[in-house]
Amino acid sequence: MNQSVSASSPSPSSFIELQSGLRMPYVEAGEGELLLFVHGSLCDLRYWQPQLAGLSKHYRCVAVSLTHYWPVTDTEPGLPFSWSEHADEVAEFIERFGMGPAHVVGHSRGGCVAYHFARRHPGRVRTLTLADPGGPLQIAGRPPASLPETVNALRAKAAQLIETGEVEAGLQLFVDSVSRPGFWAMSTPGFRQMATDNAHTLARQFRDPLPAYVPDEATEIRCPVLLIDGEKSPLMFRRAADALQEWLPDARRETVRGASHGMNLAHPSAFNRYVHEFIGAINAA
Repeated sequence: MNQSVSASSPSPSSFIELQSGLRMPYVEAGEGELLLFVHGSLCDLRYWQPQLAGLSKHYRCVAVSLTHYWPVTDTEPGLPFSWSEHADEVAEFIERFGMGPAHVVGHSRGGCVAYHFARRHPGRVRTLTLADPGGPLQIAGRPPASLPETVNALRAKAAQLIETGEVEAGLQLFVDSVSRPGFWAMSTPGFRQMATDNAHTLARQFRDPLPAYVPDEATEIRCPVLLIDGEKSPLMFRRAADALQEWLPDARRETVRGASHGMNLAHPSAFNRYVHEFIGAINAA
């Protein structure tokens, strides 16, 4: 697997201070329309290196680190850490960045954050790309959706390992569960360093479970949406993409062949092409 997160990634030189006093770091490359990238669990702005390298030929690409993630990891433990806060912080970042509405790409947990950002702040998003969006799926006529107990037990074990100092064992358990067995062992040193730098967020994330996707909320998203999944992604991600494709008013779908959950790293040229073609088609319409 080709994972091109480099261990020698430069630290971001830019930050935007939010109304809360927290800072959101970012890196940028290129010129043109604003294309904003939102990372998922255990990741940060370094996750999107292959996208900034490839898509900055066409756009002003900006990759952010959500609050509490590397390199600003010294935030107070009592400050809110939640998908909801992150969704509103993405909107505030775009407003303060000052380039108007953005094309927004979110992966995994960041896909859920971007989804709810677009619902709440339609004036700040032009298009939305959701790559393996995280979160449970609400099925009509069934009790409120939540993750299976087996998944919750695995995540609790991963968090316990990290909090007791067995950081690599906990990260391996979690990362392999959301991608496929052996993914951690095949990861580059850069990817493992990024996950280690953000290991402190995992327990806080588990205490703030992602909300279920429901049809009524999906209809609130009025911008065009591209759904991207990996051919070998875990079923929970593919089922969410299937449902959102049906529920969203204006949705397209692409699958990265031969890839699992980290499809933008495994096959960056295909991922970048799908995003670029999607935005181009919307701009030409």
